Amino acid sequence: MNSKPMTIHSISRWQWQMLAMGLLAMMFMAFSIPAYARSAPDSFADMAEKLLPAVVNISTTQVIEGRSNPQMPQLPPGSPFEEFFKDFLERNQPQGPDRRQHKATSLGSGFIIDTKKNGDAYVITNNHVIADADEITVILHDNDRLKAELIGRDAKTDLAVLKIKSTKKMASVSFGNSDDARVGDWVVAIGNPFGLGGTVTAGIISARGRDIQSGPYDNFIQTDASINRGNSGGPLFNMDGEVIGINSAIYSPSGGSVGIGFSIPSSGAQPIINQLINHGQVRRGWLGVHIQGVTEEIAETLGLKKAEGALVASLIKGGPAEDSGLKAGDVILEFDGKPVPQMRKLPRIVAETEVDKPVNVVVWRDGKKKTVKVTIGRLDETEMAAAGPDGGQDNDNAAGGDKMVDPLGLTLAELTPALREKFKLDEKARGVIVTEVADDGVAFEKGIRPGDLIVEVSQQEVTSPDQVIGKIDEARKEGNKRILLLIEGQSGLRFVALSIEKE
Repeated sequence: MNSKPMTIHSISRWQWQMLAMGLLAMMFMAFSIPAYARSAPDSFADMAEKLLPAVVNISTTQVIEGRSNPQMPQLPPGSPFEEFFKDFLERNQPQGPDRRQHKATSLGSGFIIDTKKNGDAYVITNNHVIADADEITVILHDNDRLKAELIGRDAKTDLAVLKIKSTKKMASVSFGNSDDARVGDWVVAIGNPFGLGGTVTAGIISARGRDIQSGPYDNFIQTDASINRGNSGGPLFNMDGEVIGINSAIYSPSGGSVGIGFSIPSSGAQPIINQLINHGQVRRGWLGVHIQGVTEEIAETLGLKKAEGALVASLIKGGPAEDSGLKAGDVILEFDGKPVPQMRKLPRIVAETEVDKPVNVVVWRDGKKKTVKVTIGRLDETEMAAAGPDGGQDNDNAAGGDKMVDPLGLTLAELTPALREKFKLDEKARGVIVTEVADDGVAFEKGIRPGDLIVEVSQQEVTSPDQVIGKIDEARKEGNKRILLLIEGQSGLRFVALSIEKE
């Protein structure tokens, strides 16, 4: 039997289908694999060679005042050794200026972002690296030592800008957009750990948006690239060689790297750096409110579908919020077109807003959204939008004729001169006084304590225990499981949602 070579005309329909499916599968694999993973580079050497010259070491010197006299040891009154030690210390006391002061030095890192034709260049570092320094020296990659001028610093974001001048051409780096960085992306850190000079480490972005309680605007990038003491102020690079973070802190029980380092994201640092370069200081926006987080219970009482936004606990008198018509009890959901998914994001958004700029603020009020226009003020160093802490003042006291509100575990009374004096309340204090709190009740769990005032119930002012009880009854009739109280305690005004379900 003679066999003929297979030609394209002899391929069956089934074979055509199988061939087509195979080609489609190969195309899918070719295009889809890079989308799922980006392989690690074979080497960071080319990148490091390019970036190292722009990273600097920073040495600071501070004059520390010392005692002019050594301290006399503690001796019993009338001790025979008293005159001996006094004479010995006087004879052995150092003379001259050195006896009163000495110099202390510290090391950190930084990087050059901008060079000028006249030889000037700007260096970025952490504020804590140069804080209280009397002299600042920038050490370049080639070990040239240049005296630095402090242009400006900002303690709240831990950033500082220096200026140096050199006759040589200096390398510089540029900022990238940290908002584009994703968890799992490769990053490179360069700095001066333990004073060892330019040191390169690599890792990935472990997390974003970390709040480590170091300041009001925490929004750190977390990385496992090795960061140690002396790395502070150094850059964190993406794979394009752009600065996406300024290394600022580590978590370490031992003092060395355990793979948890924190960097200030470039998206938040750049506006601060630009203001420091242009003005020598930072002008932050100010809203003039005290805020707190929205819990699931509070969201339910206000009719919000989910716990989000920043709840306005009180307004600062004469502030932008008061002038605009914002009210205590409003939940800020959006500010100047930016969503506010949680309370701690609002202070950062407001601070980054231009002073005197009119902005739209979307709030949740009376069960619906409402837009309020606010003209942003300038934040004074002593003012900031902040959440009032939970808790109150413990007092062991009770008053006769009080009314027990069983659902809440509270004993309430009308304000009287005697109660004002007993609980040390101001004459302007208003509301219904809490005289006792059951330690097994829902109010105790939420931090309500004797001496606190219930100012509002369901966003309506109250002045008597009967009004509080009446509001609870109304809420139950409407089928509500919780009720919202505005409490004024030692820590200020705050909203608390309490369960009113019968057991």
